[in-house]
Amino acid sequence: MEPSIDDPRGRGYRVPGQRDGRTADDNDPYYDMGWAGGQVTGPEQQTYDPYTTDPYPAARYAEPLPAAQAAAAAPYAQYPAPHQEQQTAQVPQWQQDAPPAEHEQHPADPEPAYRIPETPDAGWDMAQSRRRGWVSRAVLLCVLAIQAVLSLRLSNTAFQDEALYLYAGHMELDHLLHGADLPVDYNAYFSGSSSLYPVLAALADSAFGLAGARALSLACMLGTTALLYSFTRRMFNERVALAAAALFAVTQSTIVLGNFATYDAAALFLLTLATWIVVRTDRAPVAAVLLAAPVAALAVGVKYAAALYLPTILVLAVLTAWPHRGKRSLWRGLALAAGIAALLGVALLASDVLAGIQKTTTGREHGTESAFDLLKRSAGWGGLLFATACVGAFSYARRGRMNESPRSLSMSGPGRRRRLVIGLVLCGTALLAPAYQMYLGTGVSLFKHIGFGLLFAAPMAGIGVSRLVGAHFRYPQLGILLWVVMLCVGLAQSTWRFGVWPNSTQLVDVLRPYVNGKGRYLGDTHEVAVYYLRGQTGQRQWTPTDNISYQDSRGATHTGEDGYRKALGDGWFDLVVLDGLSAGGTDAVIADNLKANPRYRLLATVPFENSSGTGAYRVWVKR
Repeated sequence: MEPSIDDPRGRGYRVPGQRDGRTADDNDPYYDMGWAGGQVTGPEQQTYDPYTTDPYPAARYAEPLPAAQAAAAAPYAQYPAPHQEQQTAQVPQWQQDAPPAEHEQHPADPEPAYRIPETPDAGWDMAQSRRRGWVSRAVLLCVLAIQAVLSLRLSNTAFQDEALYLYAGHMELDHLLHGADLPVDYNAYFSGSSSLYPVLAALADSAFGLAGARALSLACMLGTTALLYSFTRRMFNERVALAAAALFAVTQSTIVLGNFATYDAAALFLLTLATWIVVRTDRAPVAAVLLAAPVAALAVGVKYAAALYLPTILVLAVLTAWPHRGKRSLWRGLALAAGIAALLGVALLASDVLAGIQKTTTGREHGTESAFDLLKRSAGWGGLLFATACVGAFSYARRGRMNESPRSLSMSGPGRRRRLVIGLVLCGTALLAPAYQMYLGTGVSLFKHIGFGLLFAAPMAGIGVSRLVGAHFRYPQLGILLWVVMLCVGLAQSTWRFGVWPNSTQLVDVLRPYVNGKGRYLGDTHEVAVYYLRGQTGQRQWTPTDNISYQDSRGATHTGEDGYRKALGDGWFDLVVLDGLSAGGTDAVIADNLKANPRYRLLATVPFENSSGTGAYRVWVKR
């Protein structure tokens, strides 16, 4: 084969006196390889012997270098010019064929001023690191600060449920500390034990007022978000945990419950704490999971509806330990279930809460709201986070990792079946509350109960955001856009929700001179007046506008609209408060009887605004 001048290894024509940029000599291993006598055509169209000792003719006629270029080429003067090629003594053929020694191949280079450090094969290490942990916690603090600001910006007087629970807590405290009789049996109709959250909230209310009781709820919701971050980080990674916390922090239920003195915030915190214990003890002995049993049982005691989410915690107890124990992780779920069942059984036998459980949870009366309307409201309040969670569950089932690092290809992880089960369990939990309330046909407290399900769907939503952003934060604008949209929706919905009930400040000022500890009163949302006027009036003195059982002077009992007509006709009530917002039309019946009754006069009309528009309190007093 004829040698080529373009051969990359230089086996073709060489300019005499040069070999790969170094000084040539007669020891060139390619000098005597059968190419001798080859002729090559030079630039001047002349024929030269490639192995002549004369320099390449073109070099003789080359123009001299400018001074600047000559100065730049000065460091390379150590390499002799072609015409300075030195003759060397003949050496044996085996030495000619041997490769040059290392020190002959590469002359010593001067010490560089800077050395580029060795870099790993990826832009970041997938292993846990202290630096990344502290950075993620700093971002979490920013998320918690945003959540606190969103909740604290809401302002209104006490809602009916808040007033009822706080007043009941004060009565329970008086009963425990001083032996006072309870005005009513709160456990007979409360949706949680009256000896737990109401007492704790009443202590905060005694010290700091309504703001203190609401601050207790804010602390519970902030703790919920922090624990959500922690157990999501344990199950997945920091990025997923931060995305889950950021999305959960801006939902309507989270924002409202953070400034709402009801059972829900405390129950949600306890459920999250139980979940955190289950996930955190995935590698510990089986007995360690029993630490979650009293916390989960307490969550059910605080709010009975929390029992709806206990199966999810039991399944997570098995799934999180499966990579470390295999089928033996089933014992964790069984042990936890037995512990929770035992504690709840003891609590039922030692208290009288069974009637309240039946009335507010298991045997609750069915409403008339359509399933489609409830589904539409559920989608508006939590649909965006749920949809993101579904995308994350689907992506997680298809591929466990995003392969941001080449090392991730060789790292072990959950199998496809377990990934699929985790996604179905967490996303399916978000559907429990809407499905149950569609079965009951009522939307009462639906916006709060949705938050319980979104807590468990948030980790999958975090995966959805992480996959949307992509490896190495390829599309961060997509994740930011999703979060901003959820923030705007949460802001609008929480503002509307906190304005559903009217401000009662002016009403309380009007009622204060006319109530005392001996009168009998009829009123819409009378719980608010009882709470704010606790030192002047008690719950036993008030009759609601949606339920009455009046016994006249002859011993006959009257209920419903007939009961209101008879009681007003007899002048039974000293004061009547109507807001025109009660369901069933009883306000109109009562107002008509008051106008036609000479025993009563209209004391004041107090205007108010709420999310639905404008209205007015009408206060009637006995002449």
